[in-house]
Amino acid sequence: MIYQGETIGQQRNIDVKMGDFVIIILGFLLSIITVILFLVLCARIIVSFIKKKPFPKRLLIVTLFGMVLISSLYIYETYFFTFNDIDRDSIQMGPGPITSPNGTYTAHAYYELYGGAAGGVNMWVEITNNKEKDKTQTVYYSSAMNNTSLHWLSEDKLFIQNKSPQYPNSNRSIQLEIGKEIYHENGLACKSLLMKDEYETCYQN
Repeated sequence: MIYQGETIGQQRNIDVKMGDFVIIILGFLLSIITVILFLVLCARIIVSFIKKKPFPKRLLIVTLFGMVLISSLYIYETYFFTFNDIDRDSIQMGPGPITSPNGTYTAHAYYELYGGAAGGVNMWVEITNNKEKDKTQTVYYSSAMNNTSLHWLSEDKLFIQNKSPQYPNSNRSIQLEIGKEIYHENGLACKSLLMKDEYETCYQN
């Protein structure tokens, strides 16, 4: 069962979500405009060859500029990902907190609701280093299944269970070595240039 938790960093995450929303809308509008410009450009090029009219240089430049902007937005979303994009406004508590055998780390899982009534639930796991001024790191992010739990195998190895027994292919369980390994279901954390220093190995589904 998922329990309602308290909001974490509410104002910060409102700003993050608004920024993401603006980028998505901007990317969508730019894509439509660029496609239209490209079609017009193709038509103008054909006409210029048939009727021997001047080549549409300005239209070509504008179209190429639109393509560069769209590519830039894609690169930004793909290679500059961080876990700050997690929606913590509607955070719900998951398994934990549980402390490692010698008390170095504390693991806690959280749930993120998305898409309203027709949406779903994501799960992420945060590790707090109790000996380094309570430094936290997100080490796991995935769709949440109906059988989730956390279990320390040793001082720095955590087993994260996340599966639905009735759907064998939905198993997202994994063992992670804290400080060296992380997991992101869609691999965005693995591609991110901003997160390369936070792990040695990144896993994805």
